[in-house]
Amino acid sequence: MVSKFQNQNELTESISYKGSKLVFHRYGQGEKNLLLFHGFGQDHQAFKKLEEHLQEDYTIYSFDIFFHGNSQWNNGEQPLGKGFWKALLAEFINQHHIEKFSVLGFSMGGKFAFASLEAFPEKIEHIFLLAPDGIKTNFWYSLATYPTAFRQLFKSMINHPERLNAVEKFAVRVGLIDKGILRFVESQMNTPEKRERVYYAWVVFRHLKFNMKTIANIINSNKINITLIVGKYDKIITVKNMDLLLNELVDYKFEIVETGHNGVIQESVKFLGKFSS
Repeated sequence: MVSKFQNQNELTESISYKGSKLVFHRYGQGEKNLLLFHGFGQDHQAFKKLEEHLQEDYTIYSFDIFFHGNSQWNNGEQPLGKGFWKALLAEFINQHHIEKFSVLGFSMGGKFAFASLEAFPEKIEHIFLLAPDGIKTNFWYSLATYPTAFRQLFKSMINHPERLNAVEKFAVRVGLIDKGILRFVESQMNTPEKRERVYYAWVVFRHLKFNMKTIANIINSNKINITLIVGKYDKIITVKNMDLLLNELVDYKFEIVETGHNGVIQESVKFLGKFSS
């Protein structure tokens, strides 16, 4: 474990497991514990406004997911499995003597919220999902990461962006991808470093898949509070796709905010106070 004070209110720590290091940042002194998992291309700083809003009620642990921030994945293209995540999270829980906690995931962070829920359902009090990935598996994601041949093709496009650009233009022309989604993809893949992160995050996280009936059964049977917030104009994580989970739940809080994908965290701040109790 490595730790250091950055300022009066923030403590940076890390957990090492099987050669990899997961960094997290601790804020607040609240009685309840809250674990935050950010989206693709972000790090723990994505939640600054939210942390200011919640730190009186929660002790907040904001993670840098692997390939982001200062966390380090040292296992090449080996996938991060649910067992690995459970063992890593167990080390964190034991280290901080945590009996109960809540989780919040935005976009890609939704997968880590779901993985935490499956690993420790008896410990989770509330799950907050902001435009979460993991409810519906994207067709292009499955194609690019599961069959070995397609995975190699995907890697070649990452290394040769002109091939990727040609595929993107073709997909838009024949209606396979929305222009709004294309703009988001281009913003995340406009440098070699970003393209490498896309490849490794997609490939290494490919085993983090979830059955919504199983997830809902865990939430229902353990009477876990769940709050789901999505953007009305989100082209990446759509309102309609949330039905795959919502239709299986007995009780939930659901809010649609007037924004696209990138604005969901900011627009969620006003709702999370009333939903967190």
